[in-house]
Amino acid sequence: MSDPIEISYRFSFEDGLEEIYSLSFDPESMDLLGPLPAEPPGWTALAFHRCPHCTLDSDSPICPEALALAPVVQGFDGRRSYDPTLLEVSTRERRISARTTLQRALSSLMGLIMATAGCPHAAFLKPMARFHLPLASEAETLYRASSMYLLAQFFRARAGYAPDLSLRGLEARYAVIETVNVSMAKRLRAAMSTDPAVNAVIILDTYAKLMPFSISESLEAVRPAFAPYL
Repeated sequence: MSDPIEISYRFSFEDGLEEIYSLSFDPESMDLLGPLPAEPPGWTALAFHRCPHCTLDSDSPICPEALALAPVVQGFDGRRSYDPTLLEVSTRERRISARTTLQRALSSLMGLIMATAGCPHAAFLKPMARFHLPLASEAETLYRASSMYLLAQFFRARAGYAPDLSLRGLEARYAVIETVNVSMAKRLRAAMSTDPAVNAVIILDTYAKLMPFSISESLEAVRPAFAPYL
């Protein structure tokens, strides 16, 4: 069996302190392997601000997304959304660094965690997590999400299923993600005394809300680059 996929996030602040989160993923399923807290905080309970469309068994006591986010929440409680930070993201292939705000850096980390932690509604994002791009812009996210979805339709067609080349299915999946983001923001407001993690989810939610409107319009902006195929 292949070794786990490792992605490390290092946050360096102007006060000299650092926070490091080293994540491990199953190389085949892209399930998040850890780290996870030994003692789940109360706000991670499945029944606490549970998503109205949650499909998890009600006998399961913990929301997997909330549990996976708990170490991040604990590490950044007390900091402010706009605190400057030097973010360094290390993978097996490369290291990426950028100076940004805490909320934007957190949004990148939390998006990776939420896609791989075990929420059935977010599982469609695992291919993007597999080829993670830290601090992706709105345009990059649109391009990557559309490319991911169309590659999924190629695999569906090869497996004998009807492919969706209209991208309507992608729009529908992002609409479902909006509900997940709203419920997660409610959890995080109860979990933290400051708002960087809440604002990080709001950034993710902004992308989710824009996606249905951007697909039909914004993809036309990159159409000229595909002239050799047309």
